[in-house]
Amino acid sequence: MPTPQTSNVNSRSLLRDDVYLSLRDAIIDGTFLPGERLRDQELESWLGVSRTPIREALLRLARAGLVSAKPGRATIVAPANPKIVGDAQQIAASMHELATRLAGPAVTPDALGAMEAANLDFASALVAGDIDLALRSDDAFHAVLTGLSGNTMIADVLEQATPLIRRAERQRFASSAGRESVEQHRAIVERLRAGDVDGAAALSRDNWMTLHQHVDHADG
Repeated sequence: MPTPQTSNVNSRSLLRDDVYLSLRDAIIDGTFLPGERLRDQELESWLGVSRTPIREALLRLARAGLVSAKPGRATIVAPANPKIVGDAQQIAASMHELATRLAGPAVTPDALGAMEAANLDFASALVAGDIDLALRSDDAFHAVLTGLSGNTMIADVLEQATPLIRRAERQRFASSAGRESVEQHRAIVERLRAGDVDGAAALSRDNWMTLHQHVDHADG
């Protein structure tokens, strides 16, 4: 797919993280397809920034397994590898289980309300077929617990694992199978409301492991 000709990003405020997120999201949503070559000059024109933050972002994406970048050779979007996606899924499931256990004692009615609101947005997005909104709403739901966990390393680990999962998960949320997550989210909230932190943690892990039936068919 051609590099976008216009940018919605304000170049004056574009920081290294913004460049990384813009490129990451373009890979996840299929703007850049597996095997597509990423050319510095075209990316500079699209994002309106110099080569330095782009190269730094591409190195981060390479570490995350989303691009293949070797010195002196072309940088290309990496194909989705079912084994790597499965490994990332196991890590993400474990991190969300841990986040739920740590956050459980700190969960407030307001936090549960935020999770319920995010889940309503998630359900509505699935019905409307708005996959981008579904993914953002799913992120918002889980971010409540990772934020309350008090362990900043959880977010760091998830930053590495989650993008690999999201490419495959777009397929899941585009299908009827994605509706399972709505009920799983509701169950997590109810367990937390009842004070059953262990039960909620187990459900959080299960929620992230339900991608397994799609991982084998992930093709980006």
